[in-house]
Amino acid sequence: MLPLFAGTVPLAFIASGGLSCLCVPVFGLVGLALTAFWIWMIVEAATKEPAEESNKIVWVLIVVLLHWLGAAIYFFVRRPERIRKYGS
Repeated sequence: MLPLFAGTVPLAFIASGGLSCLCVPVFGLVGLALTAFWIWMIVEAATKEPAEESNKIVWVLIVVLLHWLGAAIYFFVRRPERIRKYGS
């Protein structure tokens, strides 16, 4: 006969998909945070990149098309360079 508990989590809880109800809110919050970060980087690229260069359009397209990965690239690669060069 199988034991009713595997460590501290009942096997019936695991078998019924109980862990999924714990994961959904966590992944939902992570997804919401990534989407907010993505929108922040779109606004940042569209409003703070210098207009005289064509880099503005390129960076906005990178952020929009690559979603959170493009936002992370912009945040860690271009944003510090822009702040160093232009001040904001």
